[in-house]
Amino acid sequence: MTFDIRLTGRAKAVVEETLPGLVAGMVASGLTAGDTTLWGPAAEDEASRRLGWLQAVTVSRPLVPEIEALRAELVEAGLTRIVLAGMGGSSLAPEVIAQTAGVPLLILDSTAPGQVLSAIDGDPETGGLDRTVLVVSSKSGSTVETDSARRAFEAAFRDVGIDPAQRIVVVTDPGSPLEESAREAGYRVFTADPTVGGRYSALTAFGLVPAGLAGVDISELLDEADATLLEVAIDSPENPALVLASAIAAGTPRRDKLGLVSDGTHIVGLPDWIEQLVAESTGKAGTGILPVVLLPVSPELDTRPADLQVVRFVDEAGRFHLFERHDDEVLISGSLGAQFIVWEYATAIAGRILGIDPFDQPDVESAKTATRGLLESRPETSAPAFTADGVEVRVSDPSLAAGGTLAAALDALWKRVPADGYVAVQAYVDRWSLPQLQGLRELIAADSGRPTTFGWGPRFLHSTGQYHKGGPANGVFVQILESTDVDLEIPGRPFTFGQLIAAQAAGDAAVLAAHGRPVLTITLTDPQPEVLALFEAAQ
Repeated sequence: MTFDIRLTGRAKAVVEETLPGLVAGMVASGLTAGDTTLWGPAAEDEASRRLGWLQAVTVSRPLVPEIEALRAELVEAGLTRIVLAGMGGSSLAPEVIAQTAGVPLLILDSTAPGQVLSAIDGDPETGGLDRTVLVVSSKSGSTVETDSARRAFEAAFRDVGIDPAQRIVVVTDPGSPLEESAREAGYRVFTADPTVGGRYSALTAFGLVPAGLAGVDISELLDEADATLLEVAIDSPENPALVLASAIAAGTPRRDKLGLVSDGTHIVGLPDWIEQLVAESTGKAGTGILPVVLLPVSPELDTRPADLQVVRFVDEAGRFHLFERHDDEVLISGSLGAQFIVWEYATAIAGRILGIDPFDQPDVESAKTATRGLLESRPETSAPAFTADGVEVRVSDPSLAAGGTLAAALDALWKRVPADGYVAVQAYVDRWSLPQLQGLRELIAADSGRPTTFGWGPRFLHSTGQYHKGGPANGVFVQILESTDVDLEIPGRPFTFGQLIAAQAAGDAAVLAAHGRPVLTITLTDPQPEVLALFEAAQ
């Protein structure tokens, strides 16, 4: 068996209650056959255009020799530094594939100017532009972050006398604006199946091209996935996708927070990929499943909120299953290819259990629209509600600033978290210079007493962003911004990277506030020392 799932406690009882209906309804075989009626009439049209991932393993096989040949050509030319410009499904799958294989692949999924400059400049270990190939990956071909990165790299290549056509590889849908412009520019182009949504695209060109060019054995990955297809296709209580879907989406009352813990598994970064797949697929119509990426020592594992279902990734599920400390958890082990297949199936089936369309993302565009409006109008930044030790604090509700200190504002925000709510921390900063910010999640989870998510902006807008607007209205939000003198022009655009990321943060805050979500925006005017003040306030 390529995928092993073990259950204890309430999770086991919920699955035993739910499985018979799914088996009798022939949900697994129906999904495998591409039955577009599984999610109801309202979702049928969308489903008819979004089930290509079911055949991804077969469709992607012919890509392997083409990718391997290009990899060999690049290595022969000394081009061994692969940078991937992509967002959401275009970056999260190749990231986990490369990390698990131990292969260097630099992911550029940010508009923070310092981060873009670092990606362009390179470093002594991996090399600079002289050894760099940029993979530009965008399903629509118009993703603003990806387009901006492409423009910046094109200019950087030309500045040092390098023809971008020799260094840029494009992955996009056929007929997209990017395909047309890339072919005109002479770039190498890979097109993917347009009937596969971005978050289901791990085993398509979007996942395979950047990972394969970086040196991953993508043929082995497809073999792992292929070995799992029969398991998920049969209408049986042993079907791991049916079991997993039941465990994460069923039950009364339902546990709508999904704690994802990697504990001794060889797979690196899988929870971040699952976070997008599950949150964007289910977070809509006021319902959903909120993935919460945890460490083995996270506070939530001690407090065990009643609405949190823990899924623990291990290398030997049977052995860990015997440990009492894993009671009431879902224990999962398996190859990376198997994980991709089972989670994609399970997420689609979870959509049926929840009564929603798992293939649309109706609220993602709202933040993009707000960003475009801010870039066009360029309003003055509002004055902070207060400033403490250089840290500027802005609030969606004046009551959050009543205490006049950062610690008091955070405490006021925690009081706005409902009993079934959550906290979302969103850091619109250069995460390569401030990686320690991610540790704030643990402190806030302990201080607030509620499940807490952490997202790097604008990356999370293509992941949990849909859930924050379309899911249950029980989240509170902490935005972290930075003031920096570092900026970078975007060739051909009337705005810079610094202006873009600022507009993305402000636009998202405005949309969240319009949805009645409390937002606390913290701007670090001198980021490195002020991070310490932020950590102290969060405790």
